[in-house]
Amino acid sequence: MENRLEVENLSHSYQTRRALNNVSFDVSCGEIFGLLGPNGSGKTTLFRVLSTLTPVTSGTVRILGYNLTTEVKAIRNLLGVVFQHPGLDVKLTVTENLRHHGHLYGLSGKVLHRRIAELLEQVGVSDRATDRVEVLSGGLQRRVEIAKAILHSPRVLLLDEPTSGLDVTVRRQLNDYLRVLADTENILILLTTHLLDDAEACNRVGILDNGSLVALGAPDELKAQVGGDVILIEGEFNETFSTAIAEKFGVSPVLTDNQLRVECERGHEFVRDVVAAFPNEVQTVQFGRPTLEDVFIKLTGNPFL
Repeated sequence: MENRLEVENLSHSYQTRRALNNVSFDVSCGEIFGLLGPNGSGKTTLFRVLSTLTPVTSGTVRILGYNLTTEVKAIRNLLGVVFQHPGLDVKLTVTENLRHHGHLYGLSGKVLHRRIAELLEQVGVSDRATDRVEVLSGGLQRRVEIAKAILHSPRVLLLDEPTSGLDVTVRRQLNDYLRVLADTENILILLTTHLLDDAEACNRVGILDNGSLVALGAPDELKAQVGGDVILIEGEFNETFSTAIAEKFGVSPVLTDNQLRVECERGHEFVRDVVAAFPNEVQTVQFGRPTLEDVFIKLTGNPFL
């Protein structure tokens, strides 16, 4: 238990709206765990609870053996937190931001100086140490945020939408760094995201929908729940067309977001056959291997928005 974060039957409501509904999962040190879900799924509420900003009102949360309801102060010393909205002072330099943050955790002198230099080297911004934060790109600022969060050597790192607003290359670089951090420092990393690429980079993923955890597992395990290929068909069709495809090919089409979605083996052959059978109805068709978005749609019947 001392090396795990445990959430058991966690629920939370805002007046009459239930934001979390009996959510349970656990994360081990050295693991990157992603909470994936669309807007309104409960990610933010869960993040606020884990980061001690919102109290536990129903259920149990233990972080490295400490109870979040009764031992909040002890838990805060274990946490490094990166919020979705920047927490850096843009008028200060990179080093000044980290130095002031270190003072809050009792770090000073040569120890703090050495730790700052070490982290800036790790996140690849040592050459910008004396630059004001306001002149850095979004990606570099996010790296400084992560350096700031782990300055005091926390055992748990919580990140809320860490790559939101960043381009694909920068997102990949940050995800690669998180992997190195988890492996080399044995830090427990939990992040929230609505981006499928971020979730794919995690060891395990919990998928949230309307406050409930609808899936939990490694990305490949979750995608294996979707049978074969996923085909998306666009065209001038209605329920009659869906029924015709179901009867002719023995599949179960689902209409989501103005697209007809079909799961089947040997998708390339299905695409060929459905276009040949319904040339006037089909406008465009595409297929590919299942994604975590397909898992979400399969489990909830709703588009991932």
